[in-house]
Formats: sequence, structure tokens, C-alpha cells
Amino acid sequence: MLDDQSGRTIAVMVSGTSDAVGESAAKGEGLIGEVIASEKGKVLKASEVSGLKFAGADSPSISGKNVLCVPIKTPKHTIGCLLLTGKEDGEYTEEELNMCENCSAILALDIEDKGFKFRPFENREPVVSARGIIKEFMSGEELRRILKGVDLDVYPGELVVVLGESGCGKSTLLNIIGGMDMMTEGQLIVEGKDMSNPTEDELTEYRREYIGFIFQAYNLMPNLSAYENVEFIGEISDNPMDSMEALRLVGLDEKSGSMPAALSGGQMQRVSIARALVKDPKIILADEPTAALDYDTSIKVLSVIEQIARERKTTILMVTHNPEIAKMANRVVKLRDGVISSVRVNLHPLKATDLVW
Repeated sequence: MLDDQSGRTIAVMVSGTSDAVGESAAKGEGLIGEVIASEKGKVLKASEVSGLKFAGADSPSISGKNVLCVPIKTPKHTIGCLLLTGKEDGEYTEEELNMCENCSAILALDIEDKGFKFRPFENREPVVSARGIIKEFMSGEELRRILKGVDLDVYPGELVVVLGESGCGKSTLLNIIGGMDMMTEGQLIVEGKDMSNPTEDELTEYRREYIGFIFQAYNLMPNLSAYENVEFIGEISDNPMDSMEALRLVGLDEKSGSMPAALSGGQMQRVSIARALVKDPKIILADEPTAALDYDTSIKVLSVIEQIARERKTTILMVTHNPEIAKMANRVVKLRDGVISSVRVNLHPLKATDLVW
């Protein structure tokens, strides 16, 4: 179905062995994107368009020249499509094409009659909008391009996981959005404000008021207690929440007087989360928050992040290389070699306690 909020077509039902629910394609992108963008809603075959760009570019089950895409059309526009795969014994017959188009027409009438609109996210305006993000740096005498033109929208209250192997650019993208690094080219809009080329004062205010950081290495001050680590950040914020309340939300109010050396890795990470939370930020950025933790401790930390996203409706952008963690997100953005290779919507995100690896 077409999500008119993001302009992407998202798989909402799949019959077969491919786990493609939630995978998406942009207008004009590959077979599905071409069908959705077509004003006349033309039926297309995979052999007519290069690049399927759907159900994850890695899925072999929908490759092949006999893949067929049939538009679901209302009188106003194309609102979705039927994607048929698995025909290995030759071309579709005229009878089969007519049957598919008739099914699509009946479905479109039913959808229009019920006034159905597919919108996975209530809020239509993104809190973060990144366009054409390029990041280059010198490595010895070689110019390296780590991000190669990334477009990404993040909506209020959304939990987005950026997934990818080491070196694909995911942490660099997070640091650019958080004002910790500057892009080489591109545009970054945060709540309508252009943060592409901020002044030092704008950058300081942005990091202080808009962004909460959760680092892999915790970055706690060793000579301050858990409470003092949180309170220190609260004191430099304009509208902080109560520091003890922040510790209570992560289940560490009873450890408020403990020094970092007396805390476990999971407890230190939860203090780090409380420190990000105390500013009451618009966005929390988490860079591999469980990478240094064992499974049980990771689940406890992820449960806290889940609670913040679900109950406080805080926008969270989390980077990880663990595909299992991605199952708890609203959306999963896969980065590969500096570009977004796929965007997947989790229509039914898992609870952190249901994750297994």
C-alpha cells in the first residue's frame, strides 16, 4: 500500500516464503516505484524495469523476469499494487493478466468505499529531514566518501533503527544528525530549522536542548555519583526534568549515590540513558547502546529504550549491527556502503523481551 505520508509503497501482506512485510520502495524506484508513479497505472513486468527495489534487495524469491506488478487504482490516483511472483513456466497469459487487473479493481473499490488511508505514522511532518547527505574525509592521501547521498525522514515519536555492518556509515550519519560531525554536502532540517551550516552558538544550543546522546562507551564522569552524572547535564539544560525522576524511569533510583566504578555495565548504560533523558530532548540518538553488554543486560537496556519510546513518545534513532534489535523498531533503515539499501516498516514491532539472539 502507498503511504501518502512518506511517499513510499509498503508491503502489508505477503503470501509465500519471503518475509517481506514492511519492506518499501520510493516512487519511481524500481518496478513498484514505477507503477505507483505512473499516472495511468500501467501494469509492469520485472523485465521492463531495471531494479526491483522491494522486499529487500537481498531477497532472491522475487527476482526474475516473470515478476508482475499490478496497480491498485482509484479514480484519483494509484494507492497500492499487487506484486505477483513465482511464475517460472513462461509469460503471464492474457487471461491471467485480466484476472489480476479485475482483482485489483475490486480491491480498489472496496478500499475507496471504506475511506481507508494507509498511514503507519500519525504525525505527517518529520522532526528530522536529511537530504543528499554526503560525508568525505582524507585517509592519508586518499579522499574517502563514507556517506554517498543519504535521504532520511524521522517522524515524532518514532523509534528508528539504522542497521548495517561496520564501516557502512551509520555512526557517521548519527553524528551528523546530532551535531557531533559536519556533512560535506547536503541539507539537514530539524523541526523546520535548517541545521546544514549552523553557527557555533546554534550548534551548542541544538546539542544542549534538542539532542540526547546514548554512547556505547557510557562516557560517565568517574568522580561523580549516578545522580551527579545526571544532575550535571540537567543543570546545563533550559527545561530539565527532575534528575531522580530520570533515574527512577531507568530503574536506578536506589543506586543514585553509587559511583560508576560500583555499577555494572548495564547499570552504567542506564545511567547514560537517564542522562540523555533528563534534558527532555526532542530526539535521543543511541550509538550501539548494547554492543558491550551480554544478552540479559542488553534486554534490560533495550526495555528501557522501548519504554521511553512507547510511553514518553520520545523520538529515538538507534544505530546497531544486530538485526534482531531492529525487530523492535517502527522502521528499519539499512545502510550499505554509504547509501540506504532498504527501508522497512515494522507494522507489529516486537517487545524487547521477545528479542532473541
